[in-house]
Amino acid sequence: MLYETKNPHGGDVYGGDVILDFSANINPLGTPEAVRRAVSAVLDRLDRYPDPYCRELTAAIAAAESVPKRYVLCGAGAAELIYAYCRAAAPRTALLTAPTFLEYALALEQTGCRCHMHLLRQEDDFVLTESFLDTLAAVRPDAVFLCDPNNPTGQRIPQELMEQILDRCREQGCRLFVDECFVDLCQERHSLCRRLAEEPEVFVLKAFTKSYGMAGLRLGCGFSADAALLSAMAASVQPWNVSTPAQAAGIAALGQEDFLERTRALIRAERPRLRAALEALGWYVCPSQANYLLFRAPEALDPALREQGVAIRSCANYPGLGPGWYRIAVRRREENDRLLAAVRAFCGRNEPWQ
Repeated sequence: MLYETKNPHGGDVYGGDVILDFSANINPLGTPEAVRRAVSAVLDRLDRYPDPYCRELTAAIAAAESVPKRYVLCGAGAAELIYAYCRAAAPRTALLTAPTFLEYALALEQTGCRCHMHLLRQEDDFVLTESFLDTLAAVRPDAVFLCDPNNPTGQRIPQELMEQILDRCREQGCRLFVDECFVDLCQERHSLCRRLAEEPEVFVLKAFTKSYGMAGLRLGCGFSADAALLSAMAASVQPWNVSTPAQAAGIAALGQEDFLERTRALIRAERPRLRAALEALGWYVCPSQANYLLFRAPEALDPALREQGVAIRSCANYPGLGPGWYRIAVRRREENDRLLAAVRAFCGRNEPWQ
């Protein structure tokens, strides 16, 4: 748990009167009913330790991703695996983009790693471009951390550029960590999991948190052909880190493709509607391929919405952004309409802002 430190993430709805939470980009349809039933079915097993090898869950994940079981490592959420990876790989230098998910740098700094930032530009709509290859060649890091789609921008890495990054990392003897936690909610769902056998320097991170509305259960999974890396990661966490309810929930979730397809259809309909409404106010909104939108607005927006019981994610603490940058989840139409009504109420009391 956090202890006397400021929470750097969204989703904290426990300390105030939050009616609508747009700060955490979770599946707008919530948790599948099959997952709820699976959790209920194991309640009479809470007096036993969970399976420390996650045998059934690992087999189900491997089948779903078409990889060998030995490539799979489960953890108590994606965050635990990020920290385990940084401890196990122990890079001395790492290259990250800015902005991107904050936990990479926090985990790397705990190991004494020096982090180099490649700045993504608003003029490019925060898309990673070939200039990253120049930075990679100049820095020559021990590890590269990428998020695809990136959080908080929602932008995917162009496939041709990803191939070039793979080639460059292989040539430079550099590890490549790729976070794909939001890929299942994208229309284009290409993944590096299919490349693991030929790319032993690659580690792919996924999670059940966002796709299946399981943030409270904490379940993530990592993939790599590097058995030594996975063994070192496993040795850095306690053996019963994945609870019995989380294991049961993960197995049940993997059979919910119809649920994911309904989610993708909702996002496909609502994301452009939200973006158009915010742009109509004269605000910059980053094009997104994920279930969230990054935009720039007056700094007073966040506290004003809080007064109306609406939580959004301030991105002021993201390197490469700052005050006035926000991220919102794409939720159901009625919830999105209530958010937009709150935003318009704010704008009614303020001059239009460019």
